[in-house]
Amino acid sequence: MSQSVWRRSLRIRLLAGTLFWITATILVAGWSLGGLFRQHVETQFYAELQLHLDQLTAQLALDEAGSAILALPLSDPRLSRPYSGCYWQVDRVGVLPGGAPITTGLLRSRSLWDYVLEAPAETPEGGEVHQHRIVGPDGKMLGMLERSVRIDDTPDGQPRIFRLIAAADEGQMAEPVARFNGALWLALGVLGTGLIIAALVQVFVGLAPLRTMRRALGKVRSGETPRIEGDFPVEIMPLIDDFNTVLVQNAEVVERARTQAGNLAHALKTPLSVLANAANKKDKPPAELSRLVLDQVDIARRQVDYHLARAQAAATTRLPGARTALLPVIEGLVRAMRRIHADRQIEITLQPLPEALSFRGEAQDLQEMLGNLLDNACKWATRSVVLNAHDNGATFMLMIDDDGAGLAADQREAVIRRGVRADEAVPGSGLGLAIVDDLARLYGGQIELLDSPLGGLRSVLTLPAIR
Repeated sequence: MSQSVWRRSLRIRLLAGTLFWITATILVAGWSLGGLFRQHVETQFYAELQLHLDQLTAQLALDEAGSAILALPLSDPRLSRPYSGCYWQVDRVGVLPGGAPITTGLLRSRSLWDYVLEAPAETPEGGEVHQHRIVGPDGKMLGMLERSVRIDDTPDGQPRIFRLIAAADEGQMAEPVARFNGALWLALGVLGTGLIIAALVQVFVGLAPLRTMRRALGKVRSGETPRIEGDFPVEIMPLIDDFNTVLVQNAEVVERARTQAGNLAHALKTPLSVLANAANKKDKPPAELSRLVLDQVDIARRQVDYHLARAQAAATTRLPGARTALLPVIEGLVRAMRRIHADRQIEITLQPLPEALSFRGEAQDLQEMLGNLLDNACKWATRSVVLNAHDNGATFMLMIDDDGAGLAADQREAVIRRGVRADEAVPGSGLGLAIVDDLARLYGGQIELLDSPLGGLRSVLTLPAIR
């Protein structure tokens, strides 16, 4: 499997990670449980030997001749069965004339039959218990416990030291551990298989909504449905909603483009028809024809500029993260208007604005809207234009007041429509306010025309703000 497939396949990554952790967990659990059980069996093994050794110590006695005997036999019946795997032995410890210790076998369990256990040479101190591994009957390894017992009350008054040994075949530990490990690994294998099956089912069932979404996307691509439809989990629904929002926005952009193309074609149809009719009339004077051509070309140019402005605004309003600082744009426009209308000595006053206030959109669109409103205010003003702004949180309001003649309430809605002019004597195309209105609406804002405290007209532009 190539590395690219590994990285690109969510199913493979989920399955590989799950299988790795299932395998690692089962191995660690098996090793840990096996070790704990082996330790438990070993503890029980030597606890049983300790019991035999304690019983042997308790039953050891001397007869009238001073020989070692057992007052009562030990309780475990295996000690009476030859080579059963459980043994005991009692040796007497003496000293050679040269001072070296010597061990003489005295008593042993019936299970040893004719075999003598060979314990290590060192003898434990009185009361101590030593643990060893020795070779027993048939060469099997035995676990052994031993202790030394001193008996002072003897018929001849001479103390005697005895070495007591209890031993058992280590196979008694290995066999249950092996059986347990076999059952343990079988159970863990069944558990692991079940977990793997569960992981496979979980991955395939968990990723099923993605396959459903893929089929729904196929229907959108083939044109069967305009949006993704279906019942999806709550974790995927935000993605579905966002994708459907994108689809709706794209449909709006396409529809807007079609509408604008149709509007432009319709707007250009009239001046082209006028030009065509004028060209077919042979008796029209050249000067009149020239003026007609210029007028119709100017009308066509204004329509083209208007629709280009709308197309540009429609394209930029959907750009995420667009931000334009308000103050620099306004100050630049105020300086430009003061130069343009310098001959009329219009006083343009800019009220203090919040420096952190920003427009959620493109700078050229803000300049287009404010430029048209400021230019209109300067055209109609007598002496003064005042610009102010208010921060409303998610939006802000720009208010432009002039001290001109104002505009009647019944005319305010009409002048916003495309191509309508309040006064033919004032230069203009009649498209400025229409462009402002269209741009503001594309950004989710609006424009209002109200009475100004200065006596003229107040233009209120509401736009989205960004922090």
